[in-house]
Amino acid sequence: MKRGKKYMAVASKVVPLQLYSLSDSIKALRDVKWANFDESVTVDIRLDIDPKRADQQIRGSVVMPHGIGKKIRVAVFVKGEKTREAQEAGADYVGAEDLVEKIQGGWVDFEAAIATPDMMKLVGKLGKTLGPRGLMPNPKTGTVTFDLARAINEVKSGRVEYRLDRYAIIHCIIGKTSFTDQQLLENATVLLETIVKAKPSSAKGQFIKSITLSSTMSPGIRVDYTKFKAA
Repeated sequence: MKRGKKYMAVASKVVPLQLYSLSDSIKALRDVKWANFDESVTVDIRLDIDPKRADQQIRGSVVMPHGIGKKIRVAVFVKGEKTREAQEAGADYVGAEDLVEKIQGGWVDFEAAIATPDMMKLVGKLGKTLGPRGLMPNPKTGTVTFDLARAINEVKSGRVEYRLDRYAIIHCIIGKTSFTDQQLLENATVLLETIVKAKPSSAKGQFIKSITLSSTMSPGIRVDYTKFKAA
């Protein structure tokens, strides 16, 4: 891939193969920022597990202490008495059959979806639409629940879903470059500690193979993964 002059200029500031502490990697990220917009900051975690094995799949959610700097629009699939609870909790879109039909028609202007358990048979029709976008409600991520107020509040305040991809990597946004170093450090620490705790019992030996920190337009910075060991 051909890189621009600005990218190459800042990339030279990163020491090849050096592992930076998490706090130092955040400081280094400031040195390689060159874009003139508020970039998203991402952590990529490569794990030493087999994503093809059902017992080594990792998926869940984590509440970032400082959010991720993005307004989250929430769609809630619900009917009956719980509808009012969803509306009062701040859901952006609330519905049942009507909401399903709207999405089947091509509308997906939201970043998170929540459903009550009794609605999942209906929501299941949207698997091919919501699944690839990571929007399908799932009990493992707390988005299939009768406690709608709690789920909506957590999502809007910074709950982020994570899942292992086919290359055994977890990609997760931890904030924006406008965040303070301390905010990024605390968000990243919570994420990494959560991933370590999610280590499958069938996984043996070293769990984390590498951690890379980057912003939207920056080169990646290698983080010292030895500080985050599974029990």
